[in-house]
Amino acid sequence: MEIWRRNLYVLCGSLFFVMVAMSMIMPFLPLYIQQDFGIEDPHQVTAWAGIIFGANFLTAGLVSPIWGNLADKHGRKIMILRSGFFMSITMAMTGFAGSLWQLLALRLLNGLVGGIIPASTALVASSVPKERIGWATGLLQSFITAGTIMGPLFGGVLAEKIGFRMIFVITGCVLLLATLVITFTVKENFVPPEKKERSSLREDFQMIFSSKELPALFFVTVMIQFALFSIIPVLPIYISQLLGSEGAKVALWAGIVQACMGVANVFASPQLGRLGDRFGSQKVLFFSLLAAAIIFIPQGLVHTVWQLVVLRFLLGLSLGGLLPSVNALLRRATPVHMVSRVYGYNNSFVSIGSMLGPMIGGFLAGYVSISGVFYMTSAFLFINAGWVYYSFFRNKSVQHPDSGIE
Repeated sequence: MEIWRRNLYVLCGSLFFVMVAMSMIMPFLPLYIQQDFGIEDPHQVTAWAGIIFGANFLTAGLVSPIWGNLADKHGRKIMILRSGFFMSITMAMTGFAGSLWQLLALRLLNGLVGGIIPASTALVASSVPKERIGWATGLLQSFITAGTIMGPLFGGVLAEKIGFRMIFVITGCVLLLATLVITFTVKENFVPPEKKERSSLREDFQMIFSSKELPALFFVTVMIQFALFSIIPVLPIYISQLLGSEGAKVALWAGIVQACMGVANVFASPQLGRLGDRFGSQKVLFFSLLAAAIIFIPQGLVHTVWQLVVLRFLLGLSLGGLLPSVNALLRRATPVHMVSRVYGYNNSFVSIGSMLGPMIGGFLAGYVSISGVFYMTSAFLFINAGWVYYSFFRNKSVQHPDSGIE
């Protein structure tokens, strides 16, 4: 088997289990805060959940360009291992937090040492044949997203058996095992760049933001993450309202609602990646944004949890075309010696959107309504679709993969 193909499959499997473990507890933060820290006011619960959920992304966004710069100089695999080993420690420690402030501090620390996803994406994007970039990044993203969304299903079951705190310890153990698998199976033929190709963070910033394509893609990334993460902190509360008298099953149903998105995403991402390779990733990105924007509207109007399950499954199909398309477009617009740096900067924008989304969504739900969060999310996705059309079609700033962009 070709090395790039083996690396891709190993990273897909490893990151799936990493994301399953890391997402087992995060969607239940409101319940965790209520039960383990004694916060009962709904406004305080949703506000704290948004802050703690977004804290990880604050520090991750600040340091991602630094890790990306080091990856281009010393290799992507070493950055994957650095992140995996350190996160296994911080996640296990989170299960022993004695206060909300300690929980917040550990989430900030976890973001500081993180970076396993952009490093893995950069390793895959820099090694696969250019004509397979859309398919490869789509496959990787589908496993990452599937793990993120299916994790709550396992978390919902385990929460009833062992409690929320032990899930953090299990997460640390899974991270450690996955990192060990990557250590001994993933091979990288890394060639350090010539001295003339090395640059400082300031020079990277100037080069990246002087291009036409990359800033447009960064803005798209922020908007996608903001829209998709805005509902996460309040979804368990929304499900409890839909269940009514069956509220004791909130954790299990929240897991089911999230898992159905994961199943849809696994099937959709590689197929939409292939369509992007054939017809242009910008077209897949545009139509996926429109579909997601439309599907979010009725989610704020449902009366039963089964209606929400069906709509989240349809949403999962449309989500399969978002980040894989962005990753493919980034790679095609980036010189090979700068791949990790560009993905590092893009991860900063992923973090900005992922931080602002749950924070604003949590406050909006507490002081307006949960349904209003769905409508806000839809509006942002429509705005993003308009930006994609203006930037990538009307201005022709990002071209088809065969257009000669390197």
